[in-house]
Amino acid sequence: MTIKVLGLSTSPRPNSNSDLLLRQALAGAQSASAQTEYIRLSDLNIAPCIECNRCYATGICVIDDDYQALSEKLFNTDRLIFATPIFFMSVCAQAKALIDRSQCHWAQKYVLKKQLTGKQDRRAMVIAVGGSKSTKMFDNIRSTMKSYFDALQMQYAANLFVNKVSDAGQIEKHIAAFAEAFRLGKDLVIAPTPLANPFDIVLT
Repeated sequence: MTIKVLGLSTSPRPNSNSDLLLRQALAGAQSASAQTEYIRLSDLNIAPCIECNRCYATGICVIDDDYQALSEKLFNTDRLIFATPIFFMSVCAQAKALIDRSQCHWAQKYVLKKQLTGKQDRRAMVIAVGGSKSTKMFDNIRSTMKSYFDALQMQYAANLFVNKVSDAGQIEKHIAAFAEAFRLGKDLVIAPTPLANPFDIVLT
């Protein structure tokens, strides 16, 4: 069976550092014969959650925008590679808006007790790039993405974190980061069942 891999670039900047690493990770997945798809979140219209809580009764978000189509892709994929720059020690605004809209899936799973997808062995990894010298910024990424992937009924498999990278295209000089992105993209497809907790690759 062909493994489907969805790459989601959340950066507002075209060809950003996290975006370039995502494309490399997708190339790694393709090398393992996966079927890949790339989506740039800024090309979509996804409004923020309005906290109406109506999804608690229906499991469906009442906001009518591009989230519904993207959500269908998220639940039809076997693997997800989520790429984000780090803004103020967390995911970027575009990524956070998407994550918050997943409250409807949390409601489906934990309030309505519904099965979200029939697919098994769904895995996800994160690529996050930040300009800070500190690696503490990655702590917030881990906790946010753990909750998000749980709402999507996906196992959190791995992180590729790179710090001290901020300027546009700067990551292209980071040979090790490109190599790890390719390797992790490939491993996301072919590796046996991942560990209970995601493992981190932190590069400076």
